[in-house]
Parts: sequence; C-alpha cells; structure tokens
Amino acid sequence: MTQRWTTFFAAAVLVAATAGVGAAQQESIEEIRTSAERGTPEEQLQVGFLYLNGQGVPPDAVEAVRWMRMAMESGYSHAQYWLDRMYSQGRGVPQDTAEAVRLYRLAADQGHIGAQYSFGVMYADGQGVPQDHAEAARLYRLAADQGHLRAQFNLGSMYYDGEGVSQNYTEAARWFRLAADQGHIGAQYNLGIMYGRGEGVPEDDAEAVRWYRLAADQGYSLAQFNLASMYANGEGVPEDDAEAVRWLRLAADQGYAEAQYNLGVSYASGEGVPQDDVQAHKWFNLAASRSTGTMRENAVETRDRIASRLTPDQRAEAQRLAREWDEAHPRD
Repeated sequence: MTQRWTTFFAAAVLVAATAGVGAAQQESIEEIRTSAERGTPEEQLQVGFLYLNGQGVPPDAVEAVRWMRMAMESGYSHAQYWLDRMYSQGRGVPQDTAEAVRLYRLAADQGHIGAQYSFGVMYADGQGVPQDHAEAARLYRLAADQGHLRAQFNLGSMYYDGEGVSQNYTEAARWFRLAADQGHIGAQYNLGIMYGRGEGVPEDDAEAVRWYRLAADQGYSLAQFNLASMYANGEGVPEDDAEAVRWLRLAADQGYAEAQYNLGVSYASGEGVPQDDVQAHKWFNLAASRSTGTMRENAVETRDRIASRLTPDQRAEAQRLAREWDEAHPRD
C-alpha cells in the first residue's frame, strides 16, 4: 500500500512568503532592497523570491540565493528551507547534496514543517543520507503532528507496512484518516481498503464505499474501479450495474487496464449497458495493449473469442474505435 508523494508544500510556502508583494511593488525595487537590507529576515527572503520568480526584476537565481543566505544568517527557518532547496536543485549555487542536508537538518530542528517532511523523504529513500526508515518515521511524525497531510499519509503507510515502526493497522488508519480528512486521495483510498478488509477499523462496506467515493470523485482510478466493484456486487450500496459501469468507464478512460477489461465484460454480457460485441472487443483490445502477464493473456483470449462472433466489418469498426481511443489517450 505504500505510496510516496512529492511535496507541494514548497508552493504553499512561496504563496505565504510572497504575500503582500503587490503593495510593496508600488515602491521601486531599490527602495525594497534598501529596506530589506536593514529589515527583517522575512523581508530579505521576500526579496529573494522576487529575484527567484522575476517579479519586478529579471530572474536571477544567484541574487535570490544571496538574499536567502542573508535571511538565513538570522536563523530564519524558512530561509534555511529554501536555501537547501536551491542547493538540492543547483539553482544559483553549485548542486551540493551535503549542504542541502545540513540546511534541511537546521530547518527541521527549528520545527519547519516542510523541512521535516522533506528530510523524512530523504531518509526514507536514502537520498543524500543513509536510508533509515526509523529516522524517516520520526521526521514524518514531527511534520504530521503539525498537520502536514503528506507526512500523515507517509506515516500511515509506514505503520501499515511496518517500515521504521512496528506494523500497526490501528495507527495506520489513524494517520490515514487525518490526511484523508484534509482531502488526500491516497489516504481516502487506503481507508476504503482498510474498512473493506477490517484492518485497524471495524469491517464496514458502507464506510469503505464512502471513502472510495471521496477519492473517486477526485479522479483516482483505483478508487473508481473499487467503487464500481462495490456497486456490481452490492457491497455497502444497493447492487446497481449501471452505476458500476459508470465508474468503470471513468477508470477505463484513464487507461486502467483492469477497468477496461471489466468494461468489456459488461458490454459482452449486457450488464449495466446494452449488449454490444463491438464495444466489448474495443475494451478487451485496449486492456490487452495496456497490461502484461495473466491479465494480458485473459484480455487477448476474451477479445479473440468475441472477434469470432463479429463480421469483418464489425471487427474493423472495433479496431478503429480502439485505435481512436488510444490516439486520444496517449500514455505517460
């Protein structure tokens, strides 16, 4: 179940750090610089962002780093966090993983939530530091306790898998719920799985459906597929083949091969949709092209069985439909 997500916390910090710049831009950039040079580290970091983003001045990563460093000298954790990102990416300074790690540690030790999370990812993946799941879990917990949803999700995953901590489904569910309540798709999906299996929570198909739906409504194909299965089997919701097909189609249109296969089954059997062998062949063909192993073998076998019932014109039409769908949905 473990799923790592890169942080978008940087963007959130940037919005916060540059808030109010619009009013300041009524002054000349020189006045802003002069004020920041004798002002607070927050103002100095703000000027760093002006240069980083080219707001009112030409973009200049080297100048951005100079202002970030000036702000960091006061021990400002936001500046430490952003400067370590510059070293990690080699923007305005030579790329230096060791320096990035040092700065991450400084910011994390001061309670910077983004640094705690990012440093946790580095320990989990062994990036710039020796891989250490226990240390990753410790850092995730520090950020998770401050409400960082990705840290909450990753900590839940570590409890679920027993990485860096003792496996504990109850704790996993607790952290997933905190992230899910903030809208984290993966956490919502994982809670659906756990309620369906009764892992760390009472087995409850209706509650599984509720969490699948929240993730499915955000476009998560795995949740859409599982929600379709719940409708097809009448688990947690009244059995409804048409609703099952609706969710299958949403997942299939994202290229999820198992949903494409099951959508083919629905068209072949006429469950939830009018029976249509041309559409069935199309979806089996697509499932075969986007899967491997047993799944592909099953899709090919079923597609070929359906093909034996089609006229040459119908087979050509089914192949055309599959080709057009494939062209309209390029693979990543």
